Amino acid sequence: MSERPTEIKISGLGGQGVILSGIIIGKAHAIFDGRHATMTQAFGPEARGSACSSQVLLSDSRILYPYVTRPDVLVVMSQEAYTRFSPELNDGGTLLLEADLVKPGPLPPRVKAYSIPATRIAEELGRKLVLNIVMTGFFTAVTGLISGEAVRKAVADSVPPGTEKLNLAAFEKGFAYGKQLLTSGAGAPSLPGTYPLR
Repeated sequence: MSERPTEIKISGLGGQGVILSGIIIGKAHAIFDGRHATMTQAFGPEARGSACSSQVLLSDSRILYPYVTRPDVLVVMSQEAYTRFSPELNDGGTLLLEADLVKPGPLPPRVKAYSIPATRIAEELGRKLVLNIVMTGFFTAVTGLISGEAVRKAVADSVPPGTEKLNLAAFEKGFAYGKQLLTSGAGAPSLPGTYPLR
């Protein structure tokens, strides 16, 4: 990782677990991978059901300014969040989308976009609410910014007692989906799970 912190914005609707995803990613990097992280959060005035975001910075050294200005990675779990936050994505950044809930417009050529049907996967596990953990697993696999083991520990440490098994299963589903996309050559517009980059 470069000296400049990696800027991450996780966005969606209130109630989708956006803030918990940010907490898990930051905790994994800072506590379980032994590096540095900060997190801030923003809600719309209505909170539940309105666009919200979790903003995380990851670094190997101390972070002096804790706010995301141009996210290198943007995770989007709702169409409203895509409309609001996608213009902020850094040139050449990575866009991670919930495939069934977000339909992106034309993207700049240098943006790398990947999608996952996180809600469907969560429903198959029996709990739609774990879509954020599916997305967290997907983020971990696709970006490679944090070790999978650190994020697994952070998931187990952050979710409500008694739900660890379900949430870890959700993480593994998202992680495996991301790994499969990468090994199958994701980025080619014809592949399922990715969007054309032009």
